[in-house]
Amino acid sequence: MLWPRGAKPNYFMTVTLKKILHRNRFRIGIFFAPSAVGTALARGTGAVYSKTFHCWHLPYSRAAYELACGVFKDHELKIAVADSAVQQPGEPPLSLIEPAKKDPGTTGSPKVLPYSDISPGNRVEWLRMEQQLQLKGYSKSTQRTYKNEFAVYLKQLKHVAVQSISEDRLRSYLQYCGVSLKLSEATIHSRMNALKFYYEQVLGRQRFFINIPRPKKPLQLPKVISEEKIIEGLLKTQNVKHRTLLMTAYSAGLRVSEVVGLKVTDIDADRMQIFIRRAKGKKDRMATLGRYTLQMLLEYTAAYKPENWLFEGSTKPEPLSIRSAQAIFKEAYKKLGLPSSVSFHSLRHSYATHLLENGTDIKYIQELLGHNDIRTTLRYTHVSIKEMQKIESPLDKIIRKHQARLEDRDKKP
Repeated sequence: MLWPRGAKPNYFMTVTLKKILHRNRFRIGIFFAPSAVGTALARGTGAVYSKTFHCWHLPYSRAAYELACGVFKDHELKIAVADSAVQQPGEPPLSLIEPAKKDPGTTGSPKVLPYSDISPGNRVEWLRMEQQLQLKGYSKSTQRTYKNEFAVYLKQLKHVAVQSISEDRLRSYLQYCGVSLKLSEATIHSRMNALKFYYEQVLGRQRFFINIPRPKKPLQLPKVISEEKIIEGLLKTQNVKHRTLLMTAYSAGLRVSEVVGLKVTDIDADRMQIFIRRAKGKKDRMATLGRYTLQMLLEYTAAYKPENWLFEGSTKPEPLSIRSAQAIFKEAYKKLGLPSSVSFHSLRHSYATHLLENGTDIKYIQELLGHNDIRTTLRYTHVSIKEMQKIESPLDKIIRKHQARLEDRDKKP
């Protein structure tokens, strides 16, 4: 619960910041009487709860201290940890680098908290944006993208209040992103979407972006794998679980997030359908279940006996991670001479293109893929080779006619 600037909460509480030693590491404890308001604010700072100390706690650092002071400034705040005491000489400082929550079966470097080097005033705005994204129910991937892009923007502002930025200054910043930083069109679009959300949805500045042009995105055709390469990759995959995963994704045209999110109960063998729950855009849809895919699924489930998630991770009962699924794809197709731009999503592109080449109506393909706009599906008409192969190059036609004339001339006595 973060209030707009100048507004007062209708509930006040006493909050005390104390230095605690938690698991042999210094932390800043946040103490207050149990309340939903306090819990929401504490969670908004990224604090975690300690049952031993009966408090929420943050890393023992100046940045965390300033963040807590900024978030709880509208309440009666008692400071037992002085600003000058944070990271005293001789005490081991606790970095703002926390261990990342890793997906099962994946490796990765520690995750730096996105607001670790943002000015205290702008950190509160970052938290307000995070709260608004959660209240509006945006997907986790969208929330992550918006928050990261907004954090990059706030870091570049340094101590300038983000609320004070004018439209002209924002235009100059976006020009700097394209000209000086040479960011791609896709990255600039993502950053503009994040900033548009903050200024219009958080601050309520309607039509703030109406006069700011967006860079034109390049038209990128889907990366398609031939039918022969699809089969070759599947046949070379010896692991039953891995082969079933790839076969299910291709045969139903699923996104990587959709296939790892499947549950055992989503497979309807009677109606030969796969239920896709809360796909992109939070839409449910039905996908086709192929006969050979069903046979492979029966063989796989008999061997692995999944309980809840169809493709379980290394630690039950968690599903297989997206990164693990992408690694499985790379391993299966890396030796087939495919370009490096081909990815797990190419299975979905290939599914749609092969359907189109086999004569399936474009409207049915749109429904199977779950596209809102038919223009998204029409991209596959640009990569379908069935009709293109019937078109003869003008050069070939000219040469063919020329060769025919030469042959006729040679035949004459």
